[in-house]
Amino acid sequence: MTETIKNLGEQGLLKIFRQYCSEVVGDDAAPMGGTLTEHQMVVTTDMLVDGVHFSDRTTSPEDVGWRAAAVNLSDLAAMGAKPWGVVMSVGLPSDTTVAWIEGVYRGFSECLRTYGTELVGGDTVRSPIRTLSVTAFGQVPQNQIIQRHTARVGDAIVMTGLHGLSKAGLELLLHENLQEKLLANLKIGNCILSGKALEQAICRYHQRPTPRFDAIALLHKLLKQHNHLKDFPISGMDSSDGLADAIAQICRASQVGAKIFWRSLPIHRAIRILAGDRALDWVLYGGEDFELVLCMPFKLAEPFVHQLPNSAIIGEIIEGNQIDGLEMRSAFQHFAT
Repeated sequence: MTETIKNLGEQGLLKIFRQYCSEVVGDDAAPMGGTLTEHQMVVTTDMLVDGVHFSDRTTSPEDVGWRAAAVNLSDLAAMGAKPWGVVMSVGLPSDTTVAWIEGVYRGFSECLRTYGTELVGGDTVRSPIRTLSVTAFGQVPQNQIIQRHTARVGDAIVMTGLHGLSKAGLELLLHENLQEKLLANLKIGNCILSGKALEQAICRYHQRPTPRFDAIALLHKLLKQHNHLKDFPISGMDSSDGLADAIAQICRASQVGAKIFWRSLPIHRAIRILAGDRALDWVLYGGEDFELVLCMPFKLAEPFVHQLPNSAIIGEIIEGNQIDGLEMRSAFQHFAT
């Protein structure tokens, strides 16, 4: 008989959760340490709902947990912040299996450990739909917050990694015929091992996004070398709602326009195979890539993309409010008909 959380009760469920939590958990709230004289605290929150953000068809419990952590950590990275701690509240139907929720917490904790932070609290409630609500806290040095409204005319527009691969991964997970199409197009003779490995790697882009703290660390290294820390010249955001949406939101907030370097926009070969003539659409509007879109001086952008694999300068901030060639739509709208 499969064990469900109904058999455990709330206290039994909390006993399982505590093994994944920080030692500070146990009181009514988690202390956050001393005053932040040289740093600012930033806070972000996201909610993941079964059937909207994940499903058993495409996402294992461990991957649900990883994604729940990663989407919030990505928001911290987009602000230039280092994570301090995370809280997660879960709403669960009583027939949820213990194995499922334990898998979620394993994946969640694995992601937090990978990026040097921990679970410091949360809550559990009964709910008709499996729901995870996560809040992450981070710290960033004063006057070094990356925001959307500070892009300047003449800035380079930089993306930190390949876009469209999360969309490609989701489509591969949903449609077996696309798996066959990818493997057939990558097959060399009788050897398809490289194609199968690529398929799995692409699916991981969707299931286990990577918060780009490495990009932030490289930025700070370059800023020190160029003596730009006092006049912080970086603006931007993450691209979770799509590459085009990120560019549009930065331009709108900064009251500027953008010229896109279309020939410099990289499109992975697998996306060309899977999407065909819709490949560019996947790159611009696919969403859930959790990369960063940053605006900075070209003299900083050039060494940045040289040292960060798969990054690219894809445009320039210009005067006005026109964004050349982009439709004003994001990857996903919660309340669209």
